[in-house]
Amino acid sequence: MANFGFDDLRLVDPYEVAFREAVSAVGGAHVLQSARVYATLGEALADCSLVVGTTAGQKRVPQQPVDRLEAAMPRVRQNAGRAALLFGSEKFGLSNDDMSHCHALIRIPTAPGTPSMNLGQAVAVCLWELVRDDTAVAAVNAPEKKTDSVSGEEAERLTTMLLDVLRESGYTNRITAVSTDLKVRRWLRRLRISRRDAPLLLGILRQILWKFRTR
Repeated sequence: MANFGFDDLRLVDPYEVAFREAVSAVGGAHVLQSARVYATLGEALADCSLVVGTTAGQKRVPQQPVDRLEAAMPRVRQNAGRAALLFGSEKFGLSNDDMSHCHALIRIPTAPGTPSMNLGQAVAVCLWELVRDDTAVAAVNAPEKKTDSVSGEEAERLTTMLLDVLRESGYTNRITAVSTDLKVRRWLRRLRISRRDAPLLLGILRQILWKFRTR
């Protein structure tokens, strides 16, 4: 990360011993020292209006389209708010639940026989693609602009409210609850709801939920 000018490292429930004993490369100590640790992925992505997950597409069947790295990075550079690149653990990658928090998925084009990459190498390749020309570097390092898209925290609030409505209505049952949760989370992120429309939608959902619970 330090090689390519990034320092906002966020970790979700890392293995404490390995994380705290990790040694950085020359010039990269500040990245580890300032790294923030979160208990859940939702908390780590709360202020991000765009989340792009990485996958080799081998162990799981993604429910979102998977773009090649070079095709997806312009969207990351052009995002007005805070964007996140999400990497899974080196052993397991991203889970289906992790990917449901993503607006898009990307893959690094590799030889079919060896699709999986070392985590550090994958991070380096993605960040290099993100800043590989002068225009990209300027865009990434420019002051953050206010975005019209809802943040991860707002998107999750909408997701929770909509799921409550679906449960009260009987749409969701115990057998399909987990798969429905993931589908709803992915669907809301595909909609790219604006900050202006979010309060209206929340108000509508609250009213529906109140009606269900006062019948």
